[in-house]
Amino acid sequence: MNGFFVTGTDTGVGKTVLSALLVAALDGVYWKPVQTGAIEGTDRNAVRLWAAPLEEQLLPERYCFDSPVSPHLAAREAGVRIALDSFEFPEAPANRTWIVEGAGGAMAPLNEHDLMLDLMSQLELPIVVAARTALGTINHTLLTLAALRDAQLSVRGVVLIGAENAENRRAIEHYGHVRVVGNIPVLDRIHRAALLEVFEKNFDRSAFEFH
Repeated sequence: MNGFFVTGTDTGVGKTVLSALLVAALDGVYWKPVQTGAIEGTDRNAVRLWAAPLEEQLLPERYCFDSPVSPHLAAREAGVRIALDSFEFPEAPANRTWIVEGAGGAMAPLNEHDLMLDLMSQLELPIVVAARTALGTINHTLLTLAALRDAQLSVRGVVLIGAENAENRRAIEHYGHVRVVGNIPVLDRIHRAALLEVFEKNFDRSAFEFH
């Protein structure tokens, strides 16, 4: 199965913008297995608005909670336990690239002992890490990469989100032994045409190909 799991160095870092960009650029299907904070709107709806895919390319969440907190806590408040063995890829159009978006960061807990890392391991997709360009990103990104590698997960690359910062980019590549495969600048308005332009100008397309 071809696709990518989009994780981030933190919540609110820009995973959904990156996911929408990849859905548009790769004509992919979007799936967010665990959604929290649905009372404020779902990321699936954001991808619908930003990437303008066909409705069949937007797949329903396995778990969806209103509370804007960590998955394990949102589930507990809803009287539900997130079970790792309950995650199976939903039916989707054939021959599409999967774009699977995590909730929170790589170490976000799903239940009393499973983390988002464990879901990534189960789904077996290469990982794309969304990271900020701002101060603090080097530490957050290196810690995330260390956790992913400790779990023996395949990292395809890092995408930096925000105003260009060449020093942070160089440091992440050097110390993280990773490629920065794209950069999403600050966008005045997020829409499909803008996302496609960013992909063409600021992304290494070869990093998102399968052979």
